[in-house]
Amino acid sequence: MTITPILLCGGSGTRLWPLSRKSYPKQFTQLIGEESLFQASACRLSGPEFAAPVIVTADPFRFIVTEQLAAVQQAPQAILIEPDGRNTGPAVLVAALHLAATDPDALMLVAPSDHVISDVAAFRAAIAAAVARARKGDLVTFGIAPTRPETGYGYLELADGAQAGADTPQNLARFVEKPEKAAAETMLATGGYLWNAGIFLFSAQTAIEAFQAHAPEMIAPVKESLSTAQSDLGFTRLAPEPWGRVADISIDYAIMEKATNLAVMPYVGGWSDLGGWDAVWMESGPDAAGNVTSDHATAIDCQDTLLRSESPGLEVVGIGLEDITVVAMPDAVLVAHKSQSQRVKEAVASLKAKGVSQAVQLPRDYRPWGWYESLIVGGRFQVKRIHVHPGASLSLQSHHHRSEHWIVVEGTARVTVDDTVRLLTENQSVYIPLGAVHRMENPGKVAMVLIEVQTGVYLGEDDIVRYEDLYARD
Repeated sequence: MTITPILLCGGSGTRLWPLSRKSYPKQFTQLIGEESLFQASACRLSGPEFAAPVIVTADPFRFIVTEQLAAVQQAPQAILIEPDGRNTGPAVLVAALHLAATDPDALMLVAPSDHVISDVAAFRAAIAAAVARARKGDLVTFGIAPTRPETGYGYLELADGAQAGADTPQNLARFVEKPEKAAAETMLATGGYLWNAGIFLFSAQTAIEAFQAHAPEMIAPVKESLSTAQSDLGFTRLAPEPWGRVADISIDYAIMEKATNLAVMPYVGGWSDLGGWDAVWMESGPDAAGNVTSDHATAIDCQDTLLRSESPGLEVVGIGLEDITVVAMPDAVLVAHKSQSQRVKEAVASLKAKGVSQAVQLPRDYRPWGWYESLIVGGRFQVKRIHVHPGASLSLQSHHHRSEHWIVVEGTARVTVDDTVRLLTENQSVYIPLGAVHRMENPGKVAMVLIEVQTGVYLGEDDIVRYEDLYARD
């Protein structure tokens, strides 16, 4: 029997601001290694023993998901689009109902898509060892052998006689909320506790029965949302009205803390949920002085410091720093003591309260056809760089308040302006008058890049009237 991975990737990852933001959260970024965390998760749970994954995500990320999976030669069996994030409880339930429609006995491995697991072979061995208990009807959670008195994780208390280092599932006594430092130190010293990884293995039917027993009020609206879902370009859009009636609750609170058919599979290999910049520093492999630097960062007489520049044109230099985190983006810079990493969410909340766009929006805006970034913004003009994937096309559209001038700098563009269609190659340009119906396409095999100069009294992205769109956007 194969196992179906359920990859959850709808979160916003605000604790890793400014690199991770609501518009492009941490699971899709290259924090560690050459792949995004989401891509690494998909690859880690692929192979003969796994079915194609079911993805549960949010509408803004649907094309990011398909693009990133294609880049690592993975294909999903389904992508379920949540109308809004309701935590992991509803996400797991809707995935279970989706699988049970064709195979109630299907095993599902629920996994966040933003974790780092360095020993893939050991993790797969732990999954294989847990299959028997899951087939018997148990809810199996995965527990990580703790290496420090961590206060940012929940814990799992093992039952009497259970072994934290066992290579088979163990009985579980209870879930423990994120502890204070003294309690975490005690649990580490006494043993018998594991970190709660938020990874679960059970059959679809076992999950549904657990919700029926412990959170029955969730069943009807989630079923209705799935049964009345709309198919859209290969995505399954869950119906928003019944989905909005579902409790915003984690799977831990909804069923795991109440169930009696529980087991925990210990995992002793490397793991991190990258829940803060201190975790990124630790997983990045500090040098002999404890420093981690990116390609465009330099540490001079620094110790235990993380210096990252996310822009090739921006050099970060630290001198005489100790226990400091610096993360520089083109539009925002974070400077914090490493011990204060968990407070980054406070900074994001403060920026939101001030109405600062950097709180949620990256300078590069990703779209189904590619991406764009603003280079210069003035009172009545804006200059953008626009990158269009091969074969991709922007919508057929017009604007009420602005005109545009396009200059192709890489590749070839097919441009429609009212009734005229023409090809533009590098160094050629075209003017789009205010009100003209226009479209830009990339008919080539390589990326097309152009510079767009907008002029007008209003330059907001909501000044777009769409007539046709390949990506089913309003």
